[in-house]
Amino acid sequence: MGFTSDQLKAFEGKTVPDLLGPDVRLLFVGINPGLWTAATQTHFCHPSNRFYPALRKAGLIDLVIDTNVGMTVAQRHELTARGIGITNLVSRATARASEIGADELRRGGRRLLVTIASLRPVVVAVAGMTAYRTAFGQPGAAMGRQKADISGAQVWAVPNPSGLNAHETTDSLAAWFTEVGKVAGLL
Repeated sequence: MGFTSDQLKAFEGKTVPDLLGPDVRLLFVGINPGLWTAATQTHFCHPSNRFYPALRKAGLIDLVIDTNVGMTVAQRHELTARGIGITNLVSRATARASEIGADELRRGGRRLLVTIASLRPVVVAVAGMTAYRTAFGQPGAAMGRQKADISGAQVWAVPNPSGLNAHETTDSLAAWFTEVGKVAGLL
């Protein structure tokens, strides 16, 4: 199926609701929804995005998400019942994350602090090093566990699973996801 570029353009600025259950142990944080994600209303949903394949390879889920239609209600429930939640630093959809400015990322970081305090996850995994550094004013931050916890949650910067991030593979992402999954008590 797929979408034409004109169809996707209609989703600029749209939002995707957070995917949160009652017991989030591992909260993944994206930069912002892409247009395909907004069209399917499924976080990290694009045919080239390696998020769900890496989660499967890490053993965190068994789900196979059809990127043409997004998650079913049953799949959403299965993911949240597993203790996994997903949100974004910035809620508006864009064609590329580079369209998000530093001020918007910083506002998203402040909003995320409130979300973390409310949810109390064990681990927060921010997918995207540059976005993490900007959102939290940590220009020297490195990939991995960060020095400061937030509301009792370990904070990790993990690679962005976007297909545009050519430095990462499904295997390398799965290694990161395995690590945060173990810390969160899901593996």
